[in-house]
Amino acid sequence: MWRRLTSLSHLRQIRRADELKICQAFCTDITKPPVEAESHYRRNSPFVAFVLGGPGSGKGTQCLKIAETFGFEHIGAGDLLRKEMYSGSENGDMIQKLMKEGSIAPSEVTVKLIKKAIESAENRKFLIDGFPRSEENRMAYERIVGAEPNFVLFFDCPEEVMVKRVLNRNEGRVDDNEHTVKERLKVYKGTTLPVVNHYAKKGKLYKVDGTGTQEEIFERVRPIFTSLRLST
Repeated sequence: MWRRLTSLSHLRQIRRADELKICQAFCTDITKPPVEAESHYRRNSPFVAFVLGGPGSGKGTQCLKIAETFGFEHIGAGDLLRKEMYSGSENGDMIQKLMKEGSIAPSEVTVKLIKKAIESAENRKFLIDGFPRSEENRMAYERIVGAEPNFVLFFDCPEEVMVKRVLNRNEGRVDDNEHTVKERLKVYKGTTLPVVNHYAKKGKLYKVDGTGTQEEIFERVRPIFTSLRLST
């Protein structure tokens, strides 16, 4: 029995290593935008970029800089859920109950909140921060919205750097200790890496080195959005 469990664990490690190799083989580091990006935007459809990265990768900070510099609307999936939770709606009560139980909201609920935020905004350029976190999220988005993102921005950052950043945030989170942060990263890698690989294979992924200062990272991001030449 022990030998079988060890073998299964070894197979999972091999699978994750293979997934990482696929991501590295297919993703684009910088800077040429997807071919359909500008033509899609000109047809008056919303321009949507998913922004992915582990906890402490710096994606939230970079989203704020991108939004300010290039006129994008910054939508955080977690922020939408928290706002809905305190709205007093039926979905809000359900989300609150699930969070108390340590569960997550159904993909359909999150996607419909994102869709509503996009449709109600005057802006037509969107950064969806921290979504999709899983293949289930991704498939629900594409099914409900009826479209894929224009591209995906992925902040690639070593685990030790992300752990250090999270521990230095000093935000008062109960789970901000080294063990729980590493557990969160393990879950992130297991659920989000397949999403990254999916868009990498489709030529929609832009991988950005997430190490260095905020300014250094933004200078790696800037050419991607400058090359889009989208009106503000």
